Amino acid sequence: MLSVTTSFLLLKPHGCGKVGLVCNSHSPFEMAMFYISIYIIALGNGGYEPSLATFGSDQFDEGNSSNQSFYSYFYVAANLGSLFSETVLAYVQNMGAWALGFWVSTASAVVALLVFFTGSMRYKNFKPCGNPISRFCQVVVAAWRKSALEIPPHGDGELYHGVHGNGRTAASLGGGRKILHTKGFRFLDHAAIITSDDKVEGGSHNPWRLCTITQIEEVKCVLRLLPVWLCTITFSGIFVQTASLFVEQGAAMNTVVNNFHIPPASMTIFDIVSVCSFIIFYDKLILPLYTKLISNTVLPTSPSDLKKMGLGLVVAIAAMITAGFVEIQRRSNAVDGGDELSSLCLLWQIPQYVLLGVAEAFVYVAQFDFFGSKAPHGLKSLGIGLCMASTSIGSYLCSLVLAVVMEITTKGGRPGWIPANLNEGHLERFFFLMAALTAVELAVYIWFAGRYKCISLEREEEE
Repeated sequence: MLSVTTSFLLLKPHGCGKVGLVCNSHSPFEMAMFYISIYIIALGNGGYEPSLATFGSDQFDEGNSSNQSFYSYFYVAANLGSLFSETVLAYVQNMGAWALGFWVSTASAVVALLVFFTGSMRYKNFKPCGNPISRFCQVVVAAWRKSALEIPPHGDGELYHGVHGNGRTAASLGGGRKILHTKGFRFLDHAAIITSDDKVEGGSHNPWRLCTITQIEEVKCVLRLLPVWLCTITFSGIFVQTASLFVEQGAAMNTVVNNFHIPPASMTIFDIVSVCSFIIFYDKLILPLYTKLISNTVLPTSPSDLKKMGLGLVVAIAAMITAGFVEIQRRSNAVDGGDELSSLCLLWQIPQYVLLGVAEAFVYVAQFDFFGSKAPHGLKSLGIGLCMASTSIGSYLCSLVLAVVMEITTKGGRPGWIPANLNEGHLERFFFLMAALTAVELAVYIWFAGRYKCISLEREEEE
C-alpha cells in the first residue's frame, strides 16, 4: 500500500505544474492512504517481531545449546537487514527514488514470507492454551475480590492447584508443567483461596473468582521481570543516539577522507558491523574459551543473562563518555580555527559507535534470552515483546530528557547545550549526563538483579 500510494503521489501531476510531493496539494484521500499504510507497517512489526523470535526459539528442544545461540543469530540477521537498508536503500532514496526504495522493501517482505512458508511443513507447533492477557487479568480480579479473606497459614496445600478430569495438576500456558508456589507477592495468593461459593468439582469454576497456583505464579513471574526490564530503558535511550545526536556531531566534523565524502548517517555501519562481529566472536571464541577455563570450577559454564546485561550497561557508559571527549576535541578544533565545521576527522567517532555496538550485543541479546527463558512458556512472546517495547519507550525517554535539558539550558537567552550551531553549545555535557543516568540505572539494576528469583517448574508425571 505504501509503495503504490507513494508511486501514485510522485507521478501524479498537480495544478502547480510540478509532480507529486513537491506541491503539498494532495487530496485528503491520498494523504489518508499514505498515513494508513505507515500505521499498518507499525502494526505488522508489532505483531510479527516478538512472535518470530519466540517461534524460532520453540524449534529447539529445551536445554539445547542451539536454543541459547538462536537469539544471538536472530539479532545478527536483524542487523544485517538494517545494514542493507542503511546502505543500499539509503543511497537509492538519497537519489530521490523513494518509490523504488519502497518497492524494494515490499519485495523483501514478499521473499521473507515465501521463505517462511517453505518451512511450514517442518515447524514444531504448540497448541494455544488461552489468552495470556485475560489469564493475567483474572488473577488480579480474583485476588481483589478475595482481598478481605485470610490466606491459609498452613502453606500452599490449602490453596487451589486445579485438577483436570484425569486427576492431574493443572499446567501452565502451553507448557505441560505446573509452577511451584513462591512466597513473593502474597496478595495475589488470595486468588487461589477456595470458598463455599467456588465450584471446583470436575475442574470447572469461575476463573474470575478462583485461579490456580500455576496461573498466579505466571503473573508473579511477569511482575519479577518488570524491574529488570525497566532498568534497560535508559540504555535504549542511549541507543537512539546513533540515529540523532551522533549524526549531528558527525555533520559538524570533517567528513572528507582522501577526497571521499562520508555521509555522517552512514557511520551507523560501524555500530551494525560491531554488533554482528562481536556476537559471532563471543559465540565462537570467547564463550568456548571461558567454558574451558572454568571447567574444573564451581562457576556456571557461561555468564548469566543478568551479568551480560550489566556488562552491556557498563560498556554503554564508556561509549557515552568517549562520545563526550570526542565532542570536546571536535569543538576545540572548530573554535580555534574560527570555522563552523571542525577539522577533526569524522572517523574519530568510530570508537563510540563500536562500543555502543558491543553494549547493544550484550544487552539486547541477553534480554531476548532472559525474557524468553524465564517467562512461562505461554508468555514467552509477551516477554520478547517487552524487550522490543523498551526501545520505543527509551526513544520517548531520551526525547523527554532532551526537551528538559534544552528548556533549562536555554533560559536567559543562552544558546543551550544543543543549539543549531554545536560550537556555541555543549553537546558533551548531554553525553556525560546520559552516562550519569545510565550509571544510576546500573546501580538500580544491580540491586534488582541480585534479588531476582527464577520460577521453579515441576514436570508432570507420564501416564
